[in-house]
Amino acid sequence: MEESIMAAPTFERGPKFPISRRGVLVGAGGTLAAVAAGSLWRPGLAHASPADETNDVILKFGTMAGVSGIFVGAPTNPDGGTPIRGIHGGGFPWTLDEAKGELHSNGRLRVRVRGLVLAAGPAVGTNPIPTFRAIVSFEGAAPIFTDPVLASTTGDADIETTVSLPRPGFAPIIFVGPGTAPVWFAATGAM
Repeated sequence: MEESIMAAPTFERGPKFPISRRGVLVGAGGTLAAVAAGSLWRPGLAHASPADETNDVILKFGTMAGVSGIFVGAPTNPDGGTPIRGIHGGGFPWTLDEAKGELHSNGRLRVRVRGLVLAAGPAVGTNPIPTFRAIVSFEGAAPIFTDPVLASTTGDADIETTVSLPRPGFAPIIFVGPGTAPVWFAATGAM
C-alpha cells in the first residue's frame, strides 16, 4: 500500500510591521501600569466627598419624550396605560419641541421645557394645564415631586429647585407632568 506524505504547510508573511525591543518594553510597561492601577482600586474604597459638599452632575439631558402609545393613560387608553416606575402617562398623547435639564448630586434640579402640548384630543397643539412640576424617580425609591411652576398655554416652563435625593440612588428618570396629579406628560428619553 502506498502512503501519501503531506507536505508541510507554508505560510506567507503578511505586511511587515517592525517590532522593536523598545515597542515591546513600552507596551509591557503600559500593561503593568494598568494592572498596578487596577489593583489599587477597590469598590467601596474610592474616596468620595460627602454628598452635601459636591455638585456633581448625576443626569444631564437635552431631550425628553412626550407620552404616547402604550404609555397614554385613561381615559383614552382603555387599559389605563403602561406606567413607568408606577407613574402613569397623561390621558392624551403629548409632544414637545425642546427639553433640557440636569440633576446634581446635591439635589439641585433644573428642567426647561418648550412646546409641551397635547398631540391629540380636543385641545391639540395647546397646553390646557396651568402648572407643571418635575417628578424625580430613582429605581426602588419613592418618586420625588417638585412644587408646581407656571406653564404657558404654549407649553413652556422652567423648573429650578432642590430636592432631597435617596442614598444610594440608582437609574434616575425625570418626568414633567401637571402640578396637581401624579402623572407625566414627558420623560427623559428620545422620540
